[in-house]
Amino acid sequence: MTTPADDQQLPDSTDTAVPSGAYAPFTYLNTPNAALYRRVMRALVTEKERFTVHVRPEQVHRALHADGGEPVTEDAVADALGRLANPVWGNLLAFPDSSRVTALEDFYRRRMLYQLSREGEAAERALAQYDTALGTRGALQAVALEDIVVLLTSLRDATRGRADLAPGADAATTHQAMRSLRERFTELADNAVAFMGSIQRTIDLHDADVEAFLAYKEQLIEYLERFIDDLVTRGARIAALLSEIPPDAVRLLVTVAAEREAQDAAPGEAESAVVTAQETWLRQWAGLADWFVSTPGRESEAKLLRSRARAAIPALLAVVRALHDRAGGRTDRTQDFLTLARWFADLPDDGARHRLWRSAFGLSSARHLTVTGETVEAWEEARLGNSVPWAEAPPLEISPQLRRTGSYERRGKPNRVQDRREAKAILAARSRHQAEQTAAARRHILTSGPRPLSAFGELDPQAFKLFLGLLGDGLAAMGPDATTAQVHTSDGELTVTLTRVPEAGVAVLRTPDGEFSGPDHLVDIASSVAGPEQPPPVITDDARQAVEVPV
Repeated sequence: MTTPADDQQLPDSTDTAVPSGAYAPFTYLNTPNAALYRRVMRALVTEKERFTVHVRPEQVHRALHADGGEPVTEDAVADALGRLANPVWGNLLAFPDSSRVTALEDFYRRRMLYQLSREGEAAERALAQYDTALGTRGALQAVALEDIVVLLTSLRDATRGRADLAPGADAATTHQAMRSLRERFTELADNAVAFMGSIQRTIDLHDADVEAFLAYKEQLIEYLERFIDDLVTRGARIAALLSEIPPDAVRLLVTVAAEREAQDAAPGEAESAVVTAQETWLRQWAGLADWFVSTPGRESEAKLLRSRARAAIPALLAVVRALHDRAGGRTDRTQDFLTLARWFADLPDDGARHRLWRSAFGLSSARHLTVTGETVEAWEEARLGNSVPWAEAPPLEISPQLRRTGSYERRGKPNRVQDRREAKAILAARSRHQAEQTAAARRHILTSGPRPLSAFGELDPQAFKLFLGLLGDGLAAMGPDATTAQVHTSDGELTVTLTRVPEAGVAVLRTPDGEFSGPDHLVDIASSVAGPEQPPPVITDDARQAVEVPV
């Protein structure tokens, strides 16, 4: 006597690939019927999400009929379920369906209930995540930066100067803020990586729709510029908030979140769950700090992202220029060579081809290696073939003079070699003096943080000339709409951050040659090479108040 379980089918040779241990549930993806198997597995995952544990073949058939795919028969669905439930693959678990048995004949019929196995469900979740990641283009989320500022501000206020949470800040609210902070930061980081990857593929013209790229190139560049501005301002604010939350407050927040998460742990596992959750939260907080705060030995991820996004703008413009050149039929050296090859093919004989070659490339014998007339006559009389050795051929006499088209060396006494050591010393001294003046001017205008223009006071002519150039570069980069701009000198030694402050007064800079006045701004001039790297500058309230007071 056999039971339905004994009649369980195994995959035949056409549907079975070699399984690889724990990855056997992925085996069906390499079979001819992989599309049908995938639809069946998605139908079972959908049913489980509706809290349906066991399904019958007719339920799966109805789900496949409603998913919009190709029509499939009930026998094909039943056969696919049986193959997915075989022990080799292990995607499904099969149980005899005895609920509808009313006679002995029904018992011998193959009626089965199917349930997702743990391995099969894990494989489908992984495939769904793969499909989602494959279709994600990513985005630069400026709103996420604002949300992170708001959440960090609330966490700072909840723990400011206290060994416990502030009044009115309960553990549930703090835990929810921590979870929201983690989710927003994870979304920001993941989407930024995906977006910059898609930008790089667009720049390399890999996996890029050229027409779509040309249609939205201006919006894309504007989008990058807006995100860079937000990252400069809000990134500095986030770094400042992280520095305002001391390690003791971080441990307090981590403990609150870990204890609330451990309340749902199984009996006997609460203590270990608290320790594990604390370690996880501390790692995630350290990751958040590393993303926004630079250290002397490492640049922050936000700074790297800002540099990468800024470099993507000229690269995108270069792609647009290349696409326009391609669309306009611009000729290049390749087209020249192809045209020249067609000309060679159309010529009647080798003599004409040699003349074309000499005309195209301008190749001729060297002017200082011309043979004499006697040599030419001797070679013509000898009528030698290509196989005659050079030793048996008439000698080759070369004229010591240039051709008539060349120029002869002027006869007479050669010019004396001039001693230029004194001139070189003068140039070296002048160059050293200019370098010292430039270095002194740079030291004079360096700031230790944002300063208003009106605080610079009087500048010497050399320092004012350098400062005026830096100010002009910063204003040009800022444009009429932006509020912040950051530029670097051509040698990369100075970094200038310029910030426009609304309703600022008039700044006056005094020099020995006169006065220079204009709207006041916050200026931060820092050296990019001297000393260890510092965290991003934070614009203090005192600096802002100094700008807002008219001079």
